[in-house]
Amino acid sequence: MGHEHGGMHLPDLPPTTGRVLALDLGGASPVAWLAVLLAVAYAVGLWRLHARGVRWKPLRTVAWMVGCASLFHVCASGLQTYGMAMFSLHMVQHMVLTMITPLLLLLGAPVTLALRALPTSYGPAGMPRRLLLSGLHSRLGRFVSHPLFTVPLFVASLYGVYFTPVFDDLMSTVPGHTLMLLHFLMTGLLFFGPILAVDPWPRRAGYGGRMLELLLPAPFHAFFGVAVMMSNSILLTSYANPPASWGIDPLYDQGAAGGIAWSFGEFPTVLVLAVVFFQWSRSEDRASRAEDRARDRAIARGETGEDPELAAYNERLRRLATRNP
Repeated sequence: MGHEHGGMHLPDLPPTTGRVLALDLGGASPVAWLAVLLAVAYAVGLWRLHARGVRWKPLRTVAWMVGCASLFHVCASGLQTYGMAMFSLHMVQHMVLTMITPLLLLLGAPVTLALRALPTSYGPAGMPRRLLLSGLHSRLGRFVSHPLFTVPLFVASLYGVYFTPVFDDLMSTVPGHTLMLLHFLMTGLLFFGPILAVDPWPRRAGYGGRMLELLLPAPFHAFFGVAVMMSNSILLTSYANPPASWGIDPLYDQGAAGGIAWSFGEFPTVLVLAVVFFQWSRSEDRASRAEDRARDRAIARGETGEDPELAAYNERLRRLATRNP
């Protein structure tokens, strides 16, 4: 007959790898259908660019579509169904929505695609593009992309959700659970967006600052996982009584959830560090080549080709020597 939990029907059959990974459209979260809409919207943008003869990097398209697929799968498979009564599977869902799906979506450069694909007219047709540009230059945009907002939000999505009654309240209804899943996704997008900086963002720090922003939450993330693993009591009422037919020990499952939270963040963090470092290296190379070209042009014009900063420094020394003979 199954069980009811948070407005969702849970199966009698115990979780297995196949059942957890299999699609379960009957128990799919509304967030899964958001993934479909995002994929369709991106495809429409690509079609508009193609119609105008504008090229788009295939890897961006792949990243976006895989990101949409990951969003759909974790919200329309056994992870969604069994995760309603198993903390460990819910934590997998949380980590994917916060640390994997956002990275893939951001690497797809959706804001750049929208700015290129949306109409630029001054009439009603151009309103979406003007609204997007307005948001990118707004005070609200700068606020929500500032590390004083994104880093605490990233940390609070762990401690503020799981160590307070908020989690059980949200899990008790389908709208509440949907809101929580959207919160996880948006938290990841807001945190990683300014760090990856693939798209134009309201605020962009230097490469060193972006790497620091990435590393700041790491100790809090690790401590959260360890705290959940080491707990000797059930932290969340929602996971205190899984269906008896599943044969799940809730305390053991809670420990597994803590281990997932503790270990899951390492690979995405290293990946983003590598991307930012690569961007930094390319930026330095471009600046060096531009400086070389400027010096070559100066030499071709019969000038000394001396570095401008060095020339200014030498000029200051000459002025000082003139004033103080």
